[in-house]
Amino acid sequence: MSNNTLTHFDAQGQAHMVDVAGKPSTHRVALAQGRIVMQAATLEIILSGTAKKGDVLGIARIAGIQAAKRASDLVPLCHPLALTRVAIDFVADNAQSTVLCTARVETVGPTGVEIEALAAVQTALLTVYDMCKAVDRGMVMHDIRLVEKHGGKSGSFVAG
Repeated sequence: MSNNTLTHFDAQGQAHMVDVAGKPSTHRVALAQGRIVMQAATLEIILSGTAKKGDVLGIARIAGIQAAKRASDLVPLCHPLALTRVAIDFVADNAQSTVLCTARVETVGPTGVEIEALAAVQTALLTVYDMCKAVDRGMVMHDIRLVEKHGGKSGSFVAG
């Protein structure tokens, strides 16, 4: 759904935080995804657990959870939210030498959790990069996007 208005600007064009005080609290869910492409040898290091810095995906999972909780510290007009769930999952694809990251974020509140889910994915992938850059500086993050969101006045969104 698109309403063709940018909600973070007032009538004079000044940036502001959207007032959500009058909005009802509903169950909000957002699912975001992204992937990181790397050398096959790098993926093998990650999957074998032999990275010098430790459990790459385990640490990336914690980083993603932390990023979801701190999204309002990173995005200036994002509301701080009490999250009820943050789940980060990884799927390795040996044939493509990629790791797909999926973040599911939930809350019960007056505003959505899309930014939190996107921040979680990007930070989890950035952590994979950080932990493996000594062996593969050419890793590339791709396709970070909102996959779906549910709850609130605008209803559901599912990416095509």
